[in-house]
Amino acid sequence: MRTRIFGARVIDPASGLDQVSDLYLDGGKIVAIDQAPAGFIADKTIDASGLIASPGLVDLSVALREPGYSRKGSIASETLAAAAGGVTSLCCPPLTKPVLDTSAVAELILDRAQEAGHAKVFPIGALSKSLAGEQLAELVALRDAGCVAFGNGLAPMANNRTLRRALEYAATFDLTVVFHAQDADLAEGGLAHEGPTASFLGLAGIPETAETVALARDLLLVEQSGVRAHFSQLTSARGAEMIAAAQARGLPVTADVAMYQLILTDEALQGFSSLYHVQPPLRAARDRDGLREAVKNGVIGAIASHHQPHEADAKLAPFGATEPGISSVELLLPLALTLVQDGLLDLPTLLARLTAGPAKALRLPAGRLAVGAPADLLLFDAEAQTLAGETWYSKGGNSPFIGHCLPGKVRYTLVDGRISYQG
Repeated sequence: MRTRIFGARVIDPASGLDQVSDLYLDGGKIVAIDQAPAGFIADKTIDASGLIASPGLVDLSVALREPGYSRKGSIASETLAAAAGGVTSLCCPPLTKPVLDTSAVAELILDRAQEAGHAKVFPIGALSKSLAGEQLAELVALRDAGCVAFGNGLAPMANNRTLRRALEYAATFDLTVVFHAQDADLAEGGLAHEGPTASFLGLAGIPETAETVALARDLLLVEQSGVRAHFSQLTSARGAEMIAAAQARGLPVTADVAMYQLILTDEALQGFSSLYHVQPPLRAARDRDGLREAVKNGVIGAIASHHQPHEADAKLAPFGATEPGISSVELLLPLALTLVQDGLLDLPTLLARLTAGPAKALRLPAGRLAVGAPADLLLFDAEAQTLAGETWYSKGGNSPFIGHCLPGKVRYTLVDGRISYQG
């Protein structure tokens, strides 16, 4: 299928391209930008006048829930939701049942993702067997099966010695380790950020030090082992400062933040709505502002949805008894565009944090518009608006943003030159 896309403002943060151009796609790849190749005759033409063309979004954390949690979501439903949010490449965490700690689970996920065809899936394998933190998973076998990085989520390793050995082993094979910096002892029993809001509501608090103490340890071990490290789901301004200091020392460290952490604060918990129950928790306004600044200056190079769909019952109990997480991947682009609307970021910088930044962090073959690159791209109308929830593809309706009018609208998502979503 040969496709010509004409009239769009083409923005490629990886190369700095920002101009009105035509795009020519053939064989699943971009074969030319601006000028048609000799003898090119399009089978399909897309009029993108007034639209923005960018690389497809790259989301570093989308829980697909399959295998094991089909009541919450499936690979087919959640990758379609991702495509509706403009995402063409996504990483799924190892929190499945069985845990993503064997080649068989990785291959099952990849086979079903390919069968669904909505988005490219890059699994993150478990760092330890069953995420128990005691024995190292078969990292090289998982890498060979398609895993692009390894992590233990919020589940702690048994002790610092085990963690150190895991990092040294990963460094030996040039594997990337994904950290979720939260000290399990300091966070135990906590439901909300430790501060005035939690005190007023009578909710057990999780202090900022739950993140920063774990982060300090992890950064020291990263420095000692030389492993490539990605810190996922930062929540505190102080944590972002620590990442900046590590990067200034030359450590191979990258970081991402959940999209909702750049919008919401712990004050959203005032009504005890379980839709705002997330782990790690929403923090104070100063933390949100510090995270925003770190995104702006590039210390945090990636914004991710940290999509966690749940069935309705999971959010119906009293706040403390509900399951944490927000279903948000199909709103990733509209939510992100609020940062442009608020004047925090210009559009090319925002797109860099959603495409080239995350792709670079985990060394994914994605996130750029260039001749010879896969034709994974997004066409969106920055002037239109999205009524969140008007259409909804995820099995999880646990989103506090449903019903909100958000800027921007995804018109086309293309994967390998094929339309995977049209809105």
